[in-house]
Amino acid sequence: MNDKIRLRYIIQVLFFVMVGAITLNHSLAETGAGISWLSNASIHALCPFGGVVSVYQYFVSGTYVQKIHESSFILMWIAFVLAVGFGPVICGWVCPLGSVQEWVAGIGRRIFKHKHNNFIPYKYDRFLRYIRYFILIWVIYMVAVTSKLVFADIDPYAAMFHLFSDELAAGGLIVLAITLATSLLVERPWCKYACPYGALLGISNIFRVFKIRRNNETCINCNRCTDICPMNIEVDQGEVIRDHQCISCLKCSSEEACPVQKTVGFTIGRGGTGDAC
Repeated sequence: MNDKIRLRYIIQVLFFVMVGAITLNHSLAETGAGISWLSNASIHALCPFGGVVSVYQYFVSGTYVQKIHESSFILMWIAFVLAVGFGPVICGWVCPLGSVQEWVAGIGRRIFKHKHNNFIPYKYDRFLRYIRYFILIWVIYMVAVTSKLVFADIDPYAAMFHLFSDELAAGGLIVLAITLATSLLVERPWCKYACPYGALLGISNIFRVFKIRRNNETCINCNRCTDICPMNIEVDQGEVIRDHQCISCLKCSSEEACPVQKTVGFTIGRGGTGDAC
């Protein structure tokens, strides 16, 4: 395993454990049994999307949407800066829900082999990918109108960390169960088709500084980069990947899938001939 791939895995595990520990401590703190030296922030305070949906209310009235903390705004700006530089690394490296889907997908690959992540026909898959943008618009509009986190009751991310809390919403639990079950068939189904924050960060793939690039001069057309992509992006069909679904996971790169060094990877510059990082 390449150092970058190993680093990504370590970061995924660390953030999952960290967020899980903090949200569990939040539940314990409400009963007076919290750990004093560990943060007891709520899951909403640990999500940068909370800052996004609160922007309108903050600028209009100077207040936050209910349950949203200033930490959400700080995380929002950190995620934005990272997205400008490296694309949706929050999705591919940090988000605990994305990581769990990925881990469950590992089981699915063992069961279904090459059929995994290929169950949905291309013509339907390409359409379904844009549903998350409609969800993004709906969520932002509804929060602006109601000043409430309307998405919280169906949010699988919140449900995952509220499993042992009285804040667990039935709708979120159902969506979480569907997401994890579908992950056995499709890689990162929530990320692909429904995540509003992933939709927003995906736009950064158009203008990000470091882009996934494929070097035509050294490419041997083995298609491994496309076959391994969890988001079903046809990496082998272009030199620069600007697809809104890219999560910067590096699975397609010469660090993992591509057998030829410096052929697919993060680069700065024009075209697809830069050295892979």
